[in-house]
Amino acid sequence: MSTRAQNENVTGEGRPGPARASGGNRALLVLTGTLAVAVLVVDQLTKWWAESALSPGGEPVQLVGELLQLRLVYNPGAALSIATGMTWVLTIIVVVVVIAILRLMRRIGSRGWAVSLGLLLGGAVGNLVDRLARDPGFARGHVVDFIDYAGLFVGNVADIAIVVAAVWIAVLSVRGIGVDGRREGEQAPASSDGGGAEPGGPGEARHADGSAA
Repeated sequence: MSTRAQNENVTGEGRPGPARASGGNRALLVLTGTLAVAVLVVDQLTKWWAESALSPGGEPVQLVGELLQLRLVYNPGAALSIATGMTWVLTIIVVVVVIAILRLMRRIGSRGWAVSLGLLLGGAVGNLVDRLARDPGFARGHVVDFIDYAGLFVGNVADIAIVVAAVWIAVLSVRGIGVDGRREGEQAPASSDGGGAEPGGPGEARHADGSAA
């Protein structure tokens, strides 16, 4: 057996090797991407429905009295109509956020982070599509909002996804869970053959009975 094959065999019997780690990472990337696409599709379909079923300035459709209504609004700014005269700047900020999420996805090792980043990416792209493709022009488009929360603000499905993602990311951060799935200060996981932590970490050199070398 070649040295390379021996190394691969040892890796397979001990701690997870590169192939297994890569496979797990790919599964989480698929989860993140699938969730992002699902949010984007639902967001755009509901916006299309809102434009076809509701009229700007028309009577709101009550779902739960005045607490939750449907009312079509074209928002040139951010949430709560903040920065309505800075649509270009907001578009650039969203593009930067999307790029940052895509770069961060390469480190995903946690299902919680995969779900959070998927929701965040789908929501960000959903509103970015509006800014790039809708009137009054490229990168100056107004976002379609239609869910009225007790008259306090009007949002859409993308906004819901972003808020849920933000809350879950805060929970993960408070619990000390990083994007790679490890808790803050946690050592690399021990191998199944009792060999200890990752190379270079505590407990690497040990006798057969488990005592320190």
